[in-house]
Amino acid sequence: MSGTVPGNVGALRELANKCGVATEYWDFSGNHRQVQERVLVAVLEALGRQAATDEEVARSLAEVELEPWRDALPPSVVMRSGFSYELPVHVHHGERVTVRVELELGGQWQLSQMDVYVAPREVDGNLIGRATFYLPENLPLGWHELVAEIGEGEFWREVRCPLAVTPFRLDALPGRDWRGWGVMAQVYSTLSSESWGMGDYGDLADLAQISGEQGADFLLINPTHAGEPIPPITASPYLPVTRQFVSPLYVRPQLIEEYGKLTAPARARLEDAQRRWQAAARSIERVERDAAWASKLEALEEVFHVQRRFGRQAAFDRFRRRGGQSLENWGLWCALVEELSPERGCAKDGIDWPVGLENVHGKDVEAARERLAARIDFYVWLQWVADEQLAAAQNTARDAGMRLGVMADLAVGVSKHGADMWTMPENFAKGMGVGAPPDMYNQQGQNWDQPPWRPDALARAAYRPLRDMARTVLAHSGALRIDHILGMFRLWWVPAGESAADGTYVRYNHEAMLGVLLLEAHRAGAVVIGEDLGTVEPWVRDYLADRGVLGTSIMWFEKNEEGGFLAPQDYRTLALSTVNTHDLPPTAGYLDGEHVELRHRLGLLEDDVEQVRAEARAERAQMVGELIERGYLVDDAASEPQIIAGMHRFVADTPSQLVGVALVDAVGEKRAQNQPGTDEEYANWRIPLGDGTGTPVLVEDVAGSERAHSLFAVMRQAMGTRPRS
Repeated sequence: MSGTVPGNVGALRELANKCGVATEYWDFSGNHRQVQERVLVAVLEALGRQAATDEEVARSLAEVELEPWRDALPPSVVMRSGFSYELPVHVHHGERVTVRVELELGGQWQLSQMDVYVAPREVDGNLIGRATFYLPENLPLGWHELVAEIGEGEFWREVRCPLAVTPFRLDALPGRDWRGWGVMAQVYSTLSSESWGMGDYGDLADLAQISGEQGADFLLINPTHAGEPIPPITASPYLPVTRQFVSPLYVRPQLIEEYGKLTAPARARLEDAQRRWQAAARSIERVERDAAWASKLEALEEVFHVQRRFGRQAAFDRFRRRGGQSLENWGLWCALVEELSPERGCAKDGIDWPVGLENVHGKDVEAARERLAARIDFYVWLQWVADEQLAAAQNTARDAGMRLGVMADLAVGVSKHGADMWTMPENFAKGMGVGAPPDMYNQQGQNWDQPPWRPDALARAAYRPLRDMARTVLAHSGALRIDHILGMFRLWWVPAGESAADGTYVRYNHEAMLGVLLLEAHRAGAVVIGEDLGTVEPWVRDYLADRGVLGTSIMWFEKNEEGGFLAPQDYRTLALSTVNTHDLPPTAGYLDGEHVELRHRLGLLEDDVEQVRAEARAERAQMVGELIERGYLVDDAASEPQIIAGMHRFVADTPSQLVGVALVDAVGEKRAQNQPGTDEEYANWRIPLGDGTGTPVLVEDVAGSERAHSLFAVMRQAMGTRPRS
């Protein structure tokens, strides 16, 4: 970032506002903040708008005004069922034009031109007029196409653009009065004696069976987006290389049909490797993804080369055809990473891409595709077996009686060194990182170092990246949690080289983005939950509720105007309410003040540590007092398990339609899975499930855990459900 800013600050701010870039905002303390001019210039340049001088700002302002007039149809149209829409069509002044909708399932819908006069204007030396057409409110849901026929005779031409008609409201819950509870778990941390050093899709299925038998209706898990194909593998499931494909890291080799057809020597080798992981499961201190994947990858290579029976090969071929070019590009990216950086992967510093292979549009890409065909086959096959095992886990959940089953989690972004950046670079803003401004729990702000989508590029791509991503995560789940759903409305962009506090919000077309996601959720029959914590504009939660999207309520964060804990009856109905979240220590740790001590050890506190400790003790006392006053505890001599049970009875007594129990709370774990604002300073996303002493708790232990069963019984009693067996 050059640091050059124009002299006419008013024009710069006008340009920023027209481009959806915030020039001011309110922080978490209620203070009004002005965004610095150098930040505005950097963000505008990332959006393709030059703004370093007064002349550049003037040219960019003119371009913003003219751009819609240069194309006959918008790049894409997303409308909500139940609402009509006025479609602007730009043609040479006086030119004849008709517009129709070609419906996804066949048939056409001719549109009527409206009597709306808009003065023509000169664009690039031509007089361009605007005709307005009426898109009716009763168009069927789906992905359609708008077709404009313009001109006559030799001047006749046809122009097309995608049209998505999205649900007015998503009503995917079993009923407006229905309530359900579920378990929340980090899959990588839930090891068993059958997994290879970390939890896998087989463990997911077993945990779904256990939870379903206890009466749970959903199992919320961490994102299972794909990470790097070779070590080092990023620990955070919220920093994948792509959100369009799933992680083969969680595949259990023994569950693949061809595993049983291995030669005796090969099977003996792999069983010996698995036994070593089994022996280590009871003493594991950290989830070591790199070692686990290296061992598992050897097994998967062996299984891949086993001859598949006719039906299995046909199923693989169908999966590959459905995946199309995107799946092939994913396989190519993996093969290239393996070839170009066999020792160190791309997790930290990325790949030094050769000229011609810098992205999927490079001149040497097709030659590489031919050269690496065998490895592409392997990485595509990994997607197939991962998809099969995810499907099996969801089937197990539903067979166990869960009404929703697996609740997938959608990360807010991807790695700047990842596959999405390589396969569709035009959709991302360069030189920007996504994060969050300072708040009470992260006083220095956050920069997750993830490149943001460009709002204008998404519209040009007809939101296909969002649609394809949604289809992947909804393929084998009955519900979807969207991490930081505020990113559908605005994201905090941080220019490279700036602190996390020196960024600004960039607005997105939330009506289009949320609409596309709801259309895919409607097709999948899935519930959508938005993580709407943090600084939220008041109207946003109302909008989400109107669209049928559940919000998120965390007991520690739900306060009234006087600073006390919100009464159960005052919680939202359309919400997933929980005591805990993965960005805080488990409740046992929080009650012990671990959220303060951990941040103190890591140097993340800006206030005096004794003051923060005192505030944490006061908050704990306030919580216990609230529980006593409402009859959830007898007195303040209650034990830790009793306090945790009382907190869950409190949350279960809210009107919220979904209530979650963190698996870490069910077994007494105290260690945090993640500390926001850190990378290698803490073992984020590498803590195996354990009890209050850190002793590993395996999936099979959960099935027989008295402490877990006791907390699950609290939920059944409070929610009026029964165990299933």
